[in-house]
Amino acid sequence: MATVYFDCSSGISGDMTVAALLDAGADRSVLQEALDSIPCTGFKTEIAPVIKNGIAALDFSVILDSENHDHDMEFLFGEGHHHHNEDALNSRHGKETVNGGEEWQCHLHHHEHRGLKEIFEIIDGTKMTSGARSLAKKIFDVLADAESKAHAKPKDQVHFHEVGALDSIVDIISIAVCFDNLKISRVYSTPLTEGSGTIRCAHGVLPIPVPAVTNILLAYKIPISIKNERGEFITPTGAAFIAAVSPIFDAPKNCVIQKIGQGAGKRAYKNPSILRAFLIEENNEFESDVITKLECNIDDCTGENLGFVQEALFSEGALDVSFVPCFMKKNRPAFLLQVICNADDVSNCESLIFEHTTTIGIRRVQMERTKLVRRQVEIDTEWGKIMAKEVVVNGNVRVYPEYESVRKLCESKGVSFFEVMKRCWK
Repeated sequence: MATVYFDCSSGISGDMTVAALLDAGADRSVLQEALDSIPCTGFKTEIAPVIKNGIAALDFSVILDSENHDHDMEFLFGEGHHHHNEDALNSRHGKETVNGGEEWQCHLHHHEHRGLKEIFEIIDGTKMTSGARSLAKKIFDVLADAESKAHAKPKDQVHFHEVGALDSIVDIISIAVCFDNLKISRVYSTPLTEGSGTIRCAHGVLPIPVPAVTNILLAYKIPISIKNERGEFITPTGAAFIAAVSPIFDAPKNCVIQKIGQGAGKRAYKNPSILRAFLIEENNEFESDVITKLECNIDDCTGENLGFVQEALFSEGALDVSFVPCFMKKNRPAFLLQVICNADDVSNCESLIFEHTTTIGIRRVQMERTKLVRRQVEIDTEWGKIMAKEVVVNGNVRVYPEYESVRKLCESKGVSFFEVMKRCWK
């Protein structure tokens, strides 16, 4: 399985993502087979090397015929977007100044606005693996939630505009096929970078980031960095893809770069509009994450009280709970309560501590940690199977029996806990 690190410092869009994954090694023949099976007509794709600000990258384009052309894409890409009928399009094209900035406009013609049901039917009719199909649907589901909130409509009543157009459907199917083809199981990403100003789309002139992107960033707690530069760097498709793959927003550590894919955007900015996808190999023994430690000193709580809150904290997702004897002011014996938890569980753990103890203040600190990569294994014993954790340390395998599994075996078979642990420890 592969690990990928996305450098989104120049933004992210659907076509940039497809191009970066293809440039990183996704099989073009597998993608073409999927594209040929899409139950829609009137489009073709082009993959070509390009130079962006002097940097070599790959470009992926979906080209629609004049009958199926979705002019909403002009708002995204401007006059550089590919068309079969350029002369006819250019006669309908012009520039408009909005809030002091130059933006592209075109006169919208009718095109089909599909709902989630119709889009899922297209995905189900496309030849792709179950993993790719699941990812494509997840991306659209993220988009549907965002559009539902933006337009105050139930999700099943939302009709997409830009992202419901055929070229965007092809983009998302292509992303899913390429991502699945690379067998990516772990994703890192930089915070997303966004510009400022406004952009004209099917709903009129909208602020950047547009509502759909804003709703995705909010719902999935995606960190962003906003540049003092006019332009839309994050498209809804790009944001929805990042939300769907749930990356770790941090730079990988202790890794070797195996390959780099560079996907070109259609717009020209001061910095090169390129999404980079690094395929990396991590140290297989270690991984890192960020956890939160909560602690408080308690000198007026009973032992029963503290025992109860410990069990409640574990049930709420705490990774570890400990009590350390200490002496406080006026030489009072007390306990230092320490709770280790993930960031998502901080609020619930703090509420439990306030509710079930007498403390009136909780200290909080985020901590980086390094941990051994572990996997669950089953161990056969003469009394039956038990569960254990297996880790590798400096090339040596260690197996740690799980306490609860050993306890249940001892109770059911009437054997010594010490005897089972001695046989199973490796």
